[in-house]
Amino acid sequence: MTASALPERDAETLRRLPGLESVDLLIPDANGLLRGKRIDPQTLEKAYATGVCLPASIFAADITGDTAESTGLGFAIGDCDLLCRPVPGTLQPVPWSPQPSAQLLLEMFHEDGRPFVANPRQLLREVIAKLQAMDIRVVVAVELEFYLLDHKLDAKGYPQAPVNAHTGERDQTTQVYLIDDLDSYRHFIDEVREATRQQRIPADTAVAEYAPGQFEINLSHRDDPLAACDDAILLKRTIKAVAARHGMQATFMAKPYAQLAGNGLHLHVSLYDPRGRNLMAADEPGRPASPTLCHAIGGLQRTLHEAMLLFAPHANSYRRFQSESFVPLNGSWGYNNRTVALRIPAGDAQDRRIEHRVSGADANPYLVTAAILAGIHHGLSTEIPCDAPVSGNAYAQTQAEIPRSWEAAQQAFARSRWIGEAFGGDFQRIFAALKAEELRLFERQITPLEYQWYLRSV
Repeated sequence: MTASALPERDAETLRRLPGLESVDLLIPDANGLLRGKRIDPQTLEKAYATGVCLPASIFAADITGDTAESTGLGFAIGDCDLLCRPVPGTLQPVPWSPQPSAQLLLEMFHEDGRPFVANPRQLLREVIAKLQAMDIRVVVAVELEFYLLDHKLDAKGYPQAPVNAHTGERDQTTQVYLIDDLDSYRHFIDEVREATRQQRIPADTAVAEYAPGQFEINLSHRDDPLAACDDAILLKRTIKAVAARHGMQATFMAKPYAQLAGNGLHLHVSLYDPRGRNLMAADEPGRPASPTLCHAIGGLQRTLHEAMLLFAPHANSYRRFQSESFVPLNGSWGYNNRTVALRIPAGDAQDRRIEHRVSGADANPYLVTAAILAGIHHGLSTEIPCDAPVSGNAYAQTQAEIPRSWEAAQQAFARSRWIGEAFGGDFQRIFAALKAEELRLFERQITPLEYQWYLRSV
């Protein structure tokens, strides 16, 4: 096949993939799940030249894959197709595939050529443009935590850690940052590293986290937040696929174990002016915070409650918010402090950034980043002041303020004037309806605990 319709970077990638047998066309839905179709490589050039059709209802798919009709994107519009076009520069190999394969991200557009309002990637692009209009360049880095699990559930039907290849036993202890744990899963980690290298995903650090089988893989900072979120989406796909090759299951579920640490998505954000000056660095030597940093934090604090559904979009997301679990319970901030929501990491003032620690790894990275940047924009444009930084244990000094339930977060999102202004009323209505539908489906289920507590006792 030729590559005349392909952007140069994608054409160069195609030249590196002789004998290609299939291409996965991928579009992340509202929950961050990858949907799309698999095509013959011979039709790839047509996909670039004229696009491919996929149903708009992709963005109404709930976590089970069913269409939430209350979004208005299903039967109400005849379950119509819309045009999807490739995201330039995202054609990459699929290293774990048994046959030579590639993958390519897509974006969806209205019939008149406008980007589709329910597309999270487009939502993020619009928020970035607001900051660019203020002559601000955004740099972000994504950190993702996940668990490796045995494919088999335990005798009670719960997930369990895989058998450690070195010891022959299941890991039972918490050894945060233990190098031996990295050695025990070295073959998995090395394969993930090689797969990310082949896909040009800038993964740079692997860390054993705060529970058996829990790890964190960090992505390098990017001055293109869209590309940073593309990296995160494709890294999750890579980790899951490589884990399966090693006889394990990888999960980014926010709280897979009731008594162990949850999985977070931490986002690092820096702001720069056109000259490359870090706007969060203090203007004067010895001054702890710049006005930009204070206003950015103020905006994030003011909007946290209303944006919570984007940071914690699922029922299980709220299991993660527990005291003294390295998960924030309010909008507190502080320097070099992992008990707050908005951490200013240690380091040189010229590298100053905000680490946003609220989101679970189950959240959609495009929507998380859009909500954080929109909160920062709100704080900067209205000069919202921040409160005093917390020193020491924030759990002992502050009160929980975030919505502690899925329903409360959904209602706060649906009613928020700021959400409508920041993201548009159409997206607000569609996402709120999707999550309300999931909530109704979840609440109709009867859990094993209810049978255990009530079946015989009442």
